[in-house]
Amino acid sequence: MTLAPGRFDYAPITERPIIKWPGNARVAFWVAPNMEFFEYMPESRPTQPDIPHYARMDYGNRVGFWRMLDVLNRHKVRACCCLNLEILDHFPEIKDAMIAADWDYMAHGLYNSRPIYDYTEQQEQAYWQDFITHLHKTTGKRLKGRLGGGAGYTVRTDDLMAEAGCLYHTSWIIDDQPWPINVRGGQKFIYVPYTGQTNDAGMLAWNRDADYFLQMIKDQFDTLYREGAESGRVMCLSLHPHNIGRPSAAKYLDEALRYILGHDGVWNTTADDIAEYYIANYYDEVSSWIAARKATV
Repeated sequence: MTLAPGRFDYAPITERPIIKWPGNARVAFWVAPNMEFFEYMPESRPTQPDIPHYARMDYGNRVGFWRMLDVLNRHKVRACCCLNLEILDHFPEIKDAMIAADWDYMAHGLYNSRPIYDYTEQQEQAYWQDFITHLHKTTGKRLKGRLGGGAGYTVRTDDLMAEAGCLYHTSWIIDDQPWPINVRGGQKFIYVPYTGQTNDAGMLAWNRDADYFLQMIKDQFDTLYREGAESGRVMCLSLHPHNIGRPSAAKYLDEALRYILGHDGVWNTTADDIAEYYIANYYDEVSSWIAARKATV
């Protein structure tokens, strides 16, 4: 039986075709800084300034980003950031620093305070074209993926992303491996594993300190690394400059990266590169395997 929303098929991870990453790596490891801007007077409530959200994210952009960037650069981690598009115009210094570090970019809305839930299909098509055009003009990079976050989504988002030439959507958080997503046009479109676990947003939500977050990262990596000896896994580390860039937290990011990248068999990569590699090497095989499996059920 197909389950709603019918975007992907179920299959136990233990039964699938085996995935091998470049260099026979066990784990494809990527870092996803959420580069966000929350409006002081959000469109949805123009008479109600949200000082706490605005100030928290502004701390991230004026202080936390630079502390986080220093750690990432020290470990030669080329991030794939979840980008509020307006960051590029509001903070040219951040834009220039991301370009200098050769980051990749996923769509993450215009602002973190403007969801697209109520967009018509035409409005969402225009949204994608604007994002793609402005990102390429400003950074030279082609948009390939997305994380919804504060931007939300519609029931057509995956279809319109694929039709606009994108390759992946990370919001589903369904798996530890990439997986095909069904779109109406039949394009090759996939899920790339993002994370709600090794995500520093939890440090605030759970009132946990950064040393606890570090142990979570190590535990998650150890399990994926062990399992990856059989078939490749993906580990995402999701960061927010206003969290991990705090004076009390940044040193734990440094230790986490030293731990993960100190292992052999780790592909230090980006979500863009994971998507392109999987689509080129495994999409057809896995899709055929899914079809054959469904035919026997």
